[in-house]
Amino acid sequence: MKISITSLLVNNQEKAIKFYTDILGFQIKTDIPFGEHKWITVVSKEQQQGVELLLEPISFQPAEIYQQALYEAGIPCTTFQVMSLDYEYERLKDLNVEFKIIPTIMGNIKMAILDDTCGNWIQLVEII
Repeated sequence: MKISITSLLVNNQEKAIKFYTDILGFQIKTDIPFGEHKWITVVSKEQQQGVELLLEPISFQPAEIYQQALYEAGIPCTTFQVMSLDYEYERLKDLNVEFKIIPTIMGNIKMAILDDTCGNWIQLVEII
């Protein structure tokens, strides 16, 4: 058994597509119209056959409540590993990405938390 797709609730699917591709640099793997939304997944350019991230539109109230509760509590909904957090932080800051936590060393990792503009905090980590 392996993980092939994991989902991320987004409050604006079109905005999420732009953020995750244009800003974070992922690429679209699957793009299928699905009613008023899309079944759209993105993957890392570094691991095109790796785990797909489904940008799942919030389509029912319990999901919206869950997403808002995590955001208000400041809890990241997922984590992405990077080779150099300092590099990514500067690159993303130059693209006007808002950070809740700037790069901080915690044990054997360096981490930062950013706002994906779609209702989520995203944690970036570098193993040091």
